[in-house]
Amino acid sequence: MRDNRILRLSVTALMAALAYVSFTYLKINIPTPGGYTAFHLGNTFTVLAALMLGGLTGGIAGAIGMGIGDVLDPLYITVAPKTIILKTMIGVVTGLFAHKIFKINHLEDGKQLTRAVFISSAMGMLFNCIGEPIFSYFYTAYILGAPAQAAEKLAKFNAVTTFTNAVIAVIVASLLYIAVRKRLKNNDTLKKIAPKY
Repeated sequence: MRDNRILRLSVTALMAALAYVSFTYLKINIPTPGGYTAFHLGNTFTVLAALMLGGLTGGIAGAIGMGIGDVLDPLYITVAPKTIILKTMIGVVTGLFAHKIFKINHLEDGKQLTRAVFISSAMGMLFNCIGEPIFSYFYTAYILGAPAQAAEKLAKFNAVTTFTNAVIAVIVASLLYIAVRKRLKNNDTLKKIAPKY
């Protein structure tokens, strides 16, 4: 049992590191009047972590990785709290669909699993597509004190980048999960790291 906790912790740390690297180094910054937004791959590993480890754990992995990425980047340090909340929620929503509704760990490889994984990933990113622009507007205007017009422009740019990031995250995270799942299942790792529901 203790070995399983260490393995889960190690995989969580790996997913956090991948979220950090993909957010920090695979990013295109877009300046707006209200701040910066970006095209990036960080959400991919938040979703992948939620599929492998469960919603809250996956969300925490993404929040840690991308939160550290924000804190270490002068352009994004002020939005780190927003990032931590939203990335945690991406994981929670993805995990809710994957593990509570579809129970992907009990499905056999095939169309049913593929459909469940893609829908679960899409639901997590749909939450982000709705939540990011709305939360961004209120956070920028009321927490950071930016003028309402600048906050509104940032929210509009965020909507575009968030949607693009979401499409990429759903496709890449789902394909990665399906690709590694069989190997993880065969060597019993999936059973050891999967959430206990």
